[in-house]
Amino acid sequence: MGQRAVLFDMDGVVIDNLPYHVDAWLLYCERHGIHLTREIFYKDLNGLNSKDTFEWLLKREISKEEINQFEEEKEEIYRGFYKPFLSPAPGLIDFLALLKSNGIKTALGTSAGPGNIDFILDGLGIRAEFDAVIGGAEVTKGKPDPEIYLRAAGLVHASPEDCWVIEDSLQGIEAGLSAGMKVVGMTTSHSSEELSHTHVTSPSFVDLFQKMF
Repeated sequence: MGQRAVLFDMDGVVIDNLPYHVDAWLLYCERHGIHLTREIFYKDLNGLNSKDTFEWLLKREISKEEINQFEEEKEEIYRGFYKPFLSPAPGLIDFLALLKSNGIKTALGTSAGPGNIDFILDGLGIRAEFDAVIGGAEVTKGKPDPEIYLRAAGLVHASPEDCWVIEDSLQGIEAGLSAGMKVVGMTTSHSSEELSHTHVTSPSFVDLFQKMF
């Protein structure tokens, strides 16, 4: 066995922040006269990067300049909603300590942009717990494409078969499975039945290490 690694999604995994993101998307869409419901978000948009989400909502291709402008407004709404509630997911800190003490590498592979990554990692003081961090701005194809997890594995020198991916979204799970990795389905945005195609499902990081290793 080579270098073992655990690759983490961020939103809905490291933090249970998804409802605040959804509220921000709903408010953004309301302001701009775009039809969106909570159900549609969870079914079709959860796990997509901003570019793919905006193109899905507006039904057209969007330039990089437009994305930056749209994203800035939406993320400002989200950070305002979530800041008072910023906290690590249950069991995360202990889980990260267990990985480190067992010599298992860690990487964050998230569709989020640099502003939100900084907001979470520095806000929680956990940046140093990850051996590598890769965000949506650094890949050419967003989830469900496996690129982000394959690149994250490369950054920590682990082969796909030696990696676990921890994900909550259907798009992210597909990315992990397509990368040839084992996947934990975190049941923060879907039920364990909906995530039954993963190797392990769990409501949180509490006791998760024992299920994986």
